[in-house]
Amino acid sequence: MNFRARDHKRGILLTSLITTLLLLTPLTQAQNNYALPPPNIPGIPQEPSNNSYPNPEYARLIAYSLYFYEAERSGKLPTDNRVSWRHDSALNDGQEVGLDLSKGYYDAGDYAKFTFPLSWTITVISWGALEWSKGYELANQTQYLRDMVKWGTDWLINASSNTNNTADQYLYVMIGNIESDLNYWGPDTDIPTLRPSLKVNSSAHGTDVSGETAAAMAASSLLFRNQFNDTGYANTLLTYAKNLYSFAETTPFTLYQNSVPQVKSAYSSSSYFDELVWGALWLYRATNDTSYLDKAVNYFNTNSLSGLKKIFNWDEKSGGCYVLFAQLFQQSGQDSSKWKSEAERYLDGIVNPSDGCTFTNGGLYWCDGDSDQASLNPSLDTAFLCLIYAPIATSSAKTQTYVNFALSQIDYVLGKNPINTPYVVGVHPNSPQNPHHAGAHGGNDVSNLNNPPQTQHVLYGAIVGGPNKKDKFSDSRTDFIQTEVALDYNAPFQSLMAYQMINSRSDPYYVNVPPGKPQPKISVGAIVAIVIICVILIIIAILLFLKRKKIAEWWKNRRQ
Repeated sequence: MNFRARDHKRGILLTSLITTLLLLTPLTQAQNNYALPPPNIPGIPQEPSNNSYPNPEYARLIAYSLYFYEAERSGKLPTDNRVSWRHDSALNDGQEVGLDLSKGYYDAGDYAKFTFPLSWTITVISWGALEWSKGYELANQTQYLRDMVKWGTDWLINASSNTNNTADQYLYVMIGNIESDLNYWGPDTDIPTLRPSLKVNSSAHGTDVSGETAAAMAASSLLFRNQFNDTGYANTLLTYAKNLYSFAETTPFTLYQNSVPQVKSAYSSSSYFDELVWGALWLYRATNDTSYLDKAVNYFNTNSLSGLKKIFNWDEKSGGCYVLFAQLFQQSGQDSSKWKSEAERYLDGIVNPSDGCTFTNGGLYWCDGDSDQASLNPSLDTAFLCLIYAPIATSSAKTQTYVNFALSQIDYVLGKNPINTPYVVGVHPNSPQNPHHAGAHGGNDVSNLNNPPQTQHVLYGAIVGGPNKKDKFSDSRTDFIQTEVALDYNAPFQSLMAYQMINSRSDPYYVNVPPGKPQPKISVGAIVAIVIICVILIIIAILLFLKRKKIAEWWKNRRQ
């Protein structure tokens, strides 16, 4: 055979194969910034992002989250209010009991106020800010952080008694009427005036909510003392924290919904021992008074809090206690091995889930029961604890494992998921468009939440409930499980963004995600099959080409 002809045939075959593979390989798009441009709102960073450090996009995420909290404000708004569609509201809250309870934060997409989740929110944001204050500084958001925390703590001060006299102690735990609240959908200018102020006191106690509020006051006192240099206000907060904790220790211990049954359908508590430990730990951290540490250890040991696997959230603090115990014992130079063992047992069970917890196909940490109501909550809350603890883990391998888990959950929330949706309102064309939030929606028809169909005001920075177990998300205002927003949803998220502001050297995932839902992916097996078929067809075509004269002669003879 002629070698030149053989080489020519091989060249034809090789060229055909390469052409086929190129046709099957998608072209790589040039990198673009697909994040939505920032609004012209004071305090929202305007710089473009390009994998720079410090990263303007993470700075915006912190700023957006703080803006969300401003959109949840109740009471007479300050002159520097940045949320144009919010107004002075609920100015008469507390009037019937002789108190000014007008400030604080609305809990979610409606207009009720609850002390239990608000206090947890303040505790977690304070904890995150104590750990990652530099993130707020790099984002130029420290003053906004201070304003955000103080708007909540000012209300808690007004809502609680500043006394250690048990007979005179009280704490207001709810403002509003759930039924009338659910039956109203409209702006903050026409909130129904049936807004009773409900409290726990010495005769109708609430161990859990008092312990959590003490934790919030103690944690925020550290923030005002160490980060904001406001010793006077820090001292005030600490005094309230001590008195609230003495109130929490009043016996008999009582779940607060047994004293205020109106909260049962919204924020019912499952235990109070975790709050007794939690509050004591934060008071120890704020005061260095070892009697509080002794209380925490005693309540922990005598109430079987070791070995639990419950998800850290506004109701359940045991996981946070493990991490905080380990932190405090390590920082004080004491033997922290017991508490590190507890913390790592707990966190190892998260990064290697079992017993009803798993990862969705898209990578979201999912726990049956907890995740069914707001799927991003367990993901963000556990990511928060992992990053808090990681620096003091007993091995570099564990440190990296906890960090990797947390970053994977952050990426998921910021768009690295099967539907390319960042679950933060207002940051990307794929962001949720229809959060379940009456004020942002702009409608006033509770019987038709899709009138008008389009949300009138962008609720920048709000974290929605999240997708289901199959990574599907219904961007529907009526699906409150998936699209509701709430104070506690944003608490771990905001702290995680402060961490990323310090540590990330690249843009959030959604920056490089083109608008629109992803096209169905062809499996690897299907691609291989297509390539094989194409190669076979090319070979057949080449053979037919080479044998064309014989084929033509055979056809001619056959016709004769």
